[in-house]
Amino acid sequence: MIRDHKLWLILAVLASAHLIVLWAHFFAPYDFASQERAIPFAPPSRLHFVDPEGHFHMRPFVYLWEPRPGTETLGAYVEDHSQAFPLRFFVRGARYKIAGIFDSSWHLFGVEEPARIYLAGSDDYGRDQFSRLLYGGQISLFSGLMAAGVSLALGLVLGALAGFYGGLVDDVVMRCAELFLALPWLYLLFAVRAFLPLHIPPTQAFLMLVLVIGMVGWARPARLIRGVLLSAKERNYVLAARGFGASDFYLLRRHVLPEAYGLLLTQAALLAPQYILAEVTLSFLGLGVGEPVPSWGNMLASLQKYYVLTSYWWMFVPGLALVSVFLLYYQLCKVLQEQVKLVRF
Repeated sequence: MIRDHKLWLILAVLASAHLIVLWAHFFAPYDFASQERAIPFAPPSRLHFVDPEGHFHMRPFVYLWEPRPGTETLGAYVEDHSQAFPLRFFVRGARYKIAGIFDSSWHLFGVEEPARIYLAGSDDYGRDQFSRLLYGGQISLFSGLMAAGVSLALGLVLGALAGFYGGLVDDVVMRCAELFLALPWLYLLFAVRAFLPLHIPPTQAFLMLVLVIGMVGWARPARLIRGVLLSAKERNYVLAARGFGASDFYLLRRHVLPEAYGLLLTQAALLAPQYILAEVTLSFLGLGVGEPVPSWGNMLASLQKYYVLTSYWWMFVPGLALVSVFLLYYQLCKVLQEQVKLVRF
């Protein structure tokens, strides 16, 4: 029961994170490409409840950032206390489309112009890091999930064919799987990506990443599913069903493949963070989705500049989000493995 509660808690947190990222248009206060060139590398906005006169306000507010007098250093700002800008909820802002069909301009929170609220600071173009983090999660998180789905689908089909029919089919599939397993998958990913066009539209780049990453990683799930099916097809109830004239498709669908469902869930929890990291790595190196469309990888690419790495700590925020997601998937994988062991024994 404790494990069930822990499993549902992890799933709830992961689902909430993915839903927030999916609805980034609403939760982000600004468009991912909106720039404020006058305040590059602005630190995270400070939410105040007490004004300079000592009066307490129930609604938090922010001040304008202004360059620190007498310095030209980027990121050196002071607050202008002459005017406060209260934080407001359900405000109008940049327009966007819901599901690509309905127009809307509602955002969860924001402040009046000319102030800007930077919960995670801004980058060198004055773009809101928090908004870009949410939009970038649409690329990084969902490319990992979809690529894992592609790998598991290929692994399920090929592993089922190899394990259920054996013989020549098994030999061909397993030799191909061994070839893919013998090659370092990250370098293989680089090699496949190198043969594809470098400059392509963001949507095509996203779909290309999903297909390339997913098709490279099918071998391990296929081997594991094959092993499960080699055992499952020899069970007495499967042999009995075959003796009564059940077709291969019926045996696979009703009796054999359900044995591999627990394994598929565990593999999904293992593969998704690996593929998220693969997308982040490709985008970090300039081989994934390009600017101005954000990805956690191309957001972290700014840290390749030494002065950014040493001076602006808020530029590490995508990395912190990445680590948090990995820890959640790690805990999910541990719980799923324990659940599978309990079911088996």
